[in-house]
Amino acid sequence: MEQTEQIKATEKLVGFKNYRMCLKDAVGVFTKQLINNLFDVNHLTESGPKTRIQFLKILERLSVENGEEIWNDFESSFITIRKKLDLDAEAAHKNDPAAKSLNEVYLAYPGFYAIAVHRLSHQLLKLGVPVLPRVMSEFAHSTTGTDIHPGAEIGESFFIDHATGIVIGETTVIRDNVQIFQGVTLGGIQVKKSLASTKRHPTIENGVVIYANATILGGDVVIGANSVIGANVCITESIPENSVVTVQSENNIFQKRN
Repeated sequence: MEQTEQIKATEKLVGFKNYRMCLKDAVGVFTKQLINNLFDVNHLTESGPKTRIQFLKILERLSVENGEEIWNDFESSFITIRKKLDLDAEAAHKNDPAAKSLNEVYLAYPGFYAIAVHRLSHQLLKLGVPVLPRVMSEFAHSTTGTDIHPGAEIGESFFIDHATGIVIGETTVIRDNVQIFQGVTLGGIQVKKSLASTKRHPTIENGVVIYANATILGGDVVIGANSVIGANVCITESIPENSVVTVQSENNIFQKRN
C-alpha cells in the first residue's frame, strides 16, 4: 500500500515538473518569435499568427482569462516598443567604438537583446499578465547574462555595454540616455518580504554612465543627471547631478626575480 502511494506521489511530482519545463520551453519559443516579428517583416508575415496562438495557449495554461483582449492590447504596443528599441540600438552604435553598424547591434549585442525582451515583458506586466513576464526575463537572463526584472522602468536610448553579470531590480527607475557596463548591480539594501510593495531599488537620472562592477543600492538612492559612476564603486546614498564618483586604488608593480 505504501509503495502504491509513493508511486502515485512520484507520478504527480514528475507530471508537475514536466508541465513546468514544457511551459518554460514554450515561453522561450514565444519570446524568440516575438523578437523576430519585431525586426523582420517577412517573419511577421509568416509566423505572426502562430505567435498569437502560442501566446493564447500560454495564457490558457496559466489560467488567464480574456486572452484575446490582452493580445490585442499587447500587439497595439509593438510599434511603440520597436521605436524605443531603435533608439536603444542607436545609443549602442553611438557610444560603443566597436560597433561598426546598427545591424551589428541588432544581431550581435546581448545587452540589446536583453533590453528588447525587457520592453516586451514590462508591457505584459503592465497589462496584468502573471508569471509570463518573469519567465521571459529569466529566459533573457539565461541567454544574455543580464537579469532585468520586468517591473523595472527603463527610459529611451538605454545602452548595456558587455552585458554579463548585470542585475536590475524590480523597482529600479532608469531615465533616458543611460549607459551601464558589465557587472553593474542596481539593487536593494534589505531583502525583507514585508518590504515587497515598497521602492527598494535606485533611480538613475538622465545621461548617467555607470562603469563595470559598480553597485548602487537602496530605494531612496537617486543618481543625479549626467553623473559618472566609476568602476567598483559601491553607493548607498544619493549623488547630485554632474558628479563623478570613483574608488582610489593602488597598483603595486615590481620586477619578478628569476
